[in-house]
Amino acid sequence: MTLTLTENAAKHIRQQIAKRGHGIALRIGIQKSGCSGYSYTYDLADKIGKDDRLFSYGDTSVVINMNDLPFLNGSQIDFVQEGLNSFYKLNNPNIDNPCGCGESFSLNESTKI
Repeated sequence: MTLTLTENAAKHIRQQIAKRGHGIALRIGIQKSGCSGYSYTYDLADKIGKDDRLFSYGDTSVVINMNDLPFLNGSQIDFVQEGLNSFYKLNNPNIDNPCGCGESFSLNESTKI
């Protein structure tokens, strides 16, 4: 399982945890949603569950539920700013077709949930 994190994403995760005052990692997940079928979820994690895997990048961590790992394998997590908008962006090789709105996606046939 490979997952990479850009310095922009790592910096933003550290800032969000510091601003919140507690937390240990960014939690990333996949849920059924949107016009293309799936969307990402992002939250700050306060604990690691028995079904979670922790990825550490120096002083920054990301946690993913084991059920979502196959759908995120090979992804790069970035944090980008476009105009007034800023957001996490996953460059995920398991995506077949992103929605035109940019909020949802479909998965490659071999990785469907």
